[in-house]
Amino acid sequence: MVSPFRPPAQRHAPVLLWIVGICALLETAFTLLSLPPFGLDRLRNAAIMHGAFWPGLLHEWQPLFPGQRMTMFVSYAFLHGGFLHMLFNMLILLQLGRGAVARLGQAGFLLVYLLSAVGGAAFYGLLSTADAPMLGASGAVFGLFGTSVFWELQVRRAHGASFEPVLRLVLGLVVMNVVLFFLVGGMLAWQAHLGGFVTGFILAWLVTPTLRHRWRRP
Repeated sequence: MVSPFRPPAQRHAPVLLWIVGICALLETAFTLLSLPPFGLDRLRNAAIMHGAFWPGLLHEWQPLFPGQRMTMFVSYAFLHGGFLHMLFNMLILLQLGRGAVARLGQAGFLLVYLLSAVGGAAFYGLLSTADAPMLGASGAVFGLFGTSVFWELQVRRAHGASFEPVLRLVLGLVVMNVVLFFLVGGMLAWQAHLGGFVTGFILAWLVTPTLRHRWRRP
């Protein structure tokens, strides 16, 4: 979404680079170690068993370690199902994260990012009927879509601009999820996307004061 009201571009903040680095390091290690001559697929499997979000743990399943029912609400967002899955999420994170850091600061951004991950997991646990594990940063990333949409609506309302570009973005996100759902044979955690988006939108509404002036351009 191209907007004349966006703040000036910022360099990638350390908090963004740390999140990307952790996700990339984990996925790269799992990918390389699963290749011959290593053949250590069990390391990825162990990470999924201990770190993915398992809906069954919310009910009758027993955790593998104390606190797993809590940690899985965040840890799943640092694991991915493959290198392309990770790369896609990290590229979007870098694109959206700069604006969020510019508005919230690094600590505020990290809080919104993690709470969006929690919101995505909560929606998945409530709406999904599958027992399969859920993993990936897309719940948190969709939280950044939610903050971006709120801020864009906020600033356009303040300047009397049309909401049409924002509505097109939201429609595009819906269409993208529908298309991806069918492309991956239903193995898309749209519930986490929805939960992350709603959480990010609400958090932006809670923490962002009313905009009273345009962003200054250099």
